[in-house]
Amino acid sequence: MYIAGFVIPVPGDKLEAYRTWAQNSAGIFKDYGCIEIVEGWEDHVPDGTQTDFRRAVNAKPGEKIVFSWQVWPDKESVDRAEEKMRDDPRMVPQGEIPFDPKRIIYGCFKPISTMGRN
Repeated sequence: MYIAGFVIPVPGDKLEAYRTWAQNSAGIFKDYGCIEIVEGWEDHVPDGTQTDFRRAVNAKPGEKIVFSWQVWPDKESVDRAEEKMRDDPRMVPQGEIPFDPKRIIYGCFKPISTMGRN
């Protein structure tokens, strides 16, 4: 198992546009071997003392935080998928992207502990 994670600031009035964008993108990631994707819309994201999700992505007033992760079989699967997706015309955004992609936080992680999965 290998995890790709994202923190994304999305205008609060763009929930449905984001959901549509995420669902369309999920189909592409599935084609490349992604096992699972979870898209979480802000419900309780408190302000921190030194840093927090909002400050990490320079969220503007009215933006909500999306916390998203993808589960892949392994790092090699992600690497192969990223290479192939660069040339996949489906990865070219169609219409308006419902968030500012310059402010996404992205990282990949090797699990060191899990609960609830085989």
